[in-house]
Amino acid sequence: MRSELITVRTGSRPTVRDITAEAEQFVANSGDGLLHVFVPHATAGVAVIETGSGSDDDLITALDAVLPTDERWRHRHGSPGHGRDHVLPAFIAPYATLPVLGGRLALGTWQSICLVDTNGDNPTRQVRFSFLPG
Repeated sequence: MRSELITVRTGSRPTVRDITAEAEQFVANSGDGLLHVFVPHATAGVAVIETGSGSDDDLITALDAVLPTDERWRHRHGSPGHGRDHVLPAFIAPYATLPVLGGRLALGTWQSICLVDTNGDNPTRQVRFSFLPG
């Protein structure tokens, strides 16, 4: 297995950051196998969604509706409502596994790999790409 850790700047507000280009670069010329994408953080996730058409903003809006940033959360350190950030990985897993065929991601036409980060307290994140040859 080959593995690499990258750093991604997500900023100080909830964001959906497309990391497909970084993933494609990692698997380029790797043959067939599986790409595992993992975010080693307790407050971020990985989603495979369409981006650029408003879906990324819609995802943040949906998360705000399901996981509001109010005082209901028992986990209270950090910014107000930060407890919701710790619940996020139960809704958007911190990993995704994708097929790689001929050194290329086998994504659907409109699919992108995205880092989902609602925690503005941590403006940079790490993402681990791991390739398991077939």
